[in-house]
Amino acid sequence: MTASDPKTDLHFYLQAARDALLWKLEGLTEYDVRRPFTPTGTNILGLVKHAATVELGYLGDTFGRPSGEPLPWVEDGADPNADMWATADESREHIVALYHRAWTHADATIDALALDTIGRVPWWPNDRDKVTLHHAVVRVIADTHRHAGHADIIRELTDGAVGTNKQNASMAPGDSAWWDNHRSRLEHAADKAARNATAHDLHQLDGRNPDPSASPDPRP
Repeated sequence: MTASDPKTDLHFYLQAARDALLWKLEGLTEYDVRRPFTPTGTNILGLVKHAATVELGYLGDTFGRPSGEPLPWVEDGADPNADMWATADESREHIVALYHRAWTHADATIDALALDTIGRVPWWPNDRDKVTLHHAVVRVIADTHRHAGHADIIRELTDGAVGTNKQNASMAPGDSAWWDNHRSRLEHAADKAARNATAHDLHQLDGRNPDPSASPDPRP
C-alpha cells in the first residue's frame, strides 16, 4: 500500500490546476485572452485574475496571513464582477505575475499551518464564517479546476487548441478529418435522440388525450 501525505496530494492537484489554467494563455493575442466568449463575459485572462484573487483570499486573509497585494477589484465600491476580467490597463504580464505571487503566498500558508487550523472567511456571514485549512484548500482546488475547464472550452473555440497540459493532451488520437467525422456522428446521434423523444412524447400525448370526436358527449 502506498503511503500518502495529505498536503502533498492537495498541493499536487492545486498546482496541476494552476498550470493548466496559465497554459491556456500561451500563444494567444491580447484580444483573444480578454475576449468574452459567453453572455456573462467569460474570458481566459479574467479567469486567471479571479484565480489569483481566490488564492490570496482563501489561503491568505482567511488565516490571518494577508499578502499585502493591492486588489482594487474586490474593495468596497468596486464594479460587480471586476475580478473576472482585465481592463485594458491591466497587462497580461501583471496578472500572470500576480498569480505566481499568489501561488507562493498560498503555498507558504499550506506549509506553515496544520490542515485542521481554523480560519475565518471575511466575506462569509458571521454565523458560518469558520473554515479549516483543509476545507479551504479543497475549495480552491475545486474552483481552479472548474475555471481551467472553462479555459479549455474557450481556447478550443479560439484556435482549436486542446489538451490537459503540455505533457498530456488527454485526447483520443485522430487527425482533423477524424475529429470532423466524430463531431458529425455526435450531431447525428443528438438529432436522432431528439426525434425519438418527440415521437415518444406524441405517442404519450395521444394515449392521454384521445380524439374528442371519438368520445361520447358527457352533457345531458
